[in-house]
Amino acid sequence: MSDRTRADAVYSALLERQGEQWVQPRVERTRRVLELLADPQRTYRVIHVTGTNGKTSTSRMIESLLRAMGLRTGLFTSPHLERFTERILIDGEPVSDAAIADAWDEIQPFVGMVDAELAAADDAPLTFFELLTVLAFVVAADAPIDVLVLEVGMGGEWDSTNTADGDVAVFTPIDVDHVDRLGATIAEIATVKSGIIKPEAAVVSAAQPEEALRAIRSRAEKEGAHVTVAGDGFALEAQTLAVGGQQLDIRGVAGTYREVYLPLYGAHQGTNAALAVAAVESLIGGGTQPLAADVVADGLGNATSPGRLQLVGTAPTVLVDAAHNPHGARALVAALDEAFDIDEWGAVVGILDGKDAVGIMSALVPAVARVFATAPDSDRATDPDVIADVAEAADLPVTVHPTLEDAAEAARAWAAESDRRAVVIAGSVVLAGEALRLSELEDWKSGWQA
Repeated sequence: MSDRTRADAVYSALLERQGEQWVQPRVERTRRVLELLADPQRTYRVIHVTGTNGKTSTSRMIESLLRAMGLRTGLFTSPHLERFTERILIDGEPVSDAAIADAWDEIQPFVGMVDAELAAADDAPLTFFELLTVLAFVVAADAPIDVLVLEVGMGGEWDSTNTADGDVAVFTPIDVDHVDRLGATIAEIATVKSGIIKPEAAVVSAAQPEEALRAIRSRAEKEGAHVTVAGDGFALEAQTLAVGGQQLDIRGVAGTYREVYLPLYGAHQGTNAALAVAAVESLIGGGTQPLAADVVADGLGNATSPGRLQLVGTAPTVLVDAAHNPHGARALVAALDEAFDIDEWGAVVGILDGKDAVGIMSALVPAVARVFATAPDSDRATDPDVIADVAEAADLPVTVHPTLEDAAEAARAWAAESDRRAVVIAGSVVLAGEALRLSELEDWKSGWQA
């Protein structure tokens, strides 16, 4: 059996479990499996990242900076865009099929034991995300790595990733999302997220609403952790457009870094970069030693963030951005205005159920000239008519398309009518992954073919 077949079998086995949207506050189940495996998550240092938006981009920048220092890195993020092995990176590359299959063989006997214990207690078996977290920890230990950059799946305190003890707890901007699981207010959500703060850890946070900062500081005080917040302890001091991205001046926790190139679009990516630098400074030397200038230049200069303001098509320009909540949609709108000289944007929008479709669309409306409503390839897709209704209420021209392929073809044809038009595909990580595959299959960078 080939390694690819073995790895695909692992994913199939995970998909037989409760899906990653099925979340219970039960971190102790994951902890039990890890105990039986001799706690692989304690064999390396950990930077733990939570927040509402920007988690994946910030995590990827942190990992890139650490790798530029010569450290062996692991990165665990979610969800994936095209293939599940993208979620676990070793030294910046998706985990090999052999490594994921070998790790699965290693944990399987213990999974059966814990499932039996759960059944005896009339509790549900281990879930997709609980087991994927265990897999990531085992793969990282087997590599072996020096530092794991660990993105929270949902929330923080009871997320399965919280079985690791973060040396640094990182908070990207906190906003309202997953209200059915995390709470209806920013204060409630921040309280759950602040659960990743461990005793005597370093805490670095983006600028936050006051109620979020209160929750973070309260938890940090209980744990004896030190908090550093953007604007005070570190800052993005300057940000200018550059070809293919932007140039930044960053005042870190321990050093200042001038004219650093970041090959990503959007003001929010600049603030994510400053947060990433502060996180790495807080791990290496406890926030007292500046990073080498070449480390920052290489780390940020080689950073990537697939599916986040990613250019996938030319003539016409086509961008893909996950933008799966109102906060992300507002950041997208700001970036479109700042970084691109375009008169009219056509928006291909597909959203998953459980997301704030009205809020996402309301954020996009001021920036777009036309909407192409569609549905991600998921049984959790929102009816595109809901998207169309919001567009129509704002007097925007809108058409409804059953698939992304249909919507993208119509949008690219519309944009090709003028060199002052472009397309953005947004609303869901699932839709972003579809768009990346479709753009490669149809070679959108070769230009529009009628």
